[in-house]
Amino acid sequence: MKKLFFISILMVMSFTTVKAQEGFNLGAHLGIPVGDAANFSSFNFGFDLAYLYKSGDTFDMGLATGYTNFSGKNGGGSSGMIPIAGTFRYAVSGNYFMSADLGYGFATNGGGGGAFYYQPKFGMRTGKSDVFAFYKGFSKNGFTTAAFGVGMAFSFN
Repeated sequence: MKKLFFISILMVMSFTTVKAQEGFNLGAHLGIPVGDAANFSSFNFGFDLAYLYKSGDTFDMGLATGYTNFSGKNGGGSSGMIPIAGTFRYAVSGNYFMSADLGYGFATNGGGGGAFYYQPKFGMRTGKSDVFAFYKGFSKNGFTTAAFGVGMAFSFN
């Protein structure tokens, strides 16, 4: 099932290369762990990298990756994930947008393997930068490592 999901994303991405390219987005985020993650983590931070293709006047799609870290409570170990995802952004009104990343997150600390990754966002575009609020989740076998937070990204186009 995972292989089919990734092949589907790659096929969609290959068809979008004929569209006008919007460019790279590089950003950072800070969050507060919620749900299962709140039991072992007190803080979430990381960076994001995306490449978006303009797919119409109000819709962009592309590929996203980055790194996110869930810092351990009381000096405990931290947990890191590297997501690989399709990203989709819709301009709602004026400078406001809704966005979603869907894909797979690879654990950087050996034992966890990986998990289904999703990240809905709502934000505002100001010139060449985006300011957004997000919910980021990694789910596997009924266990979810998640965070609510804010971030900022800069466009290079």
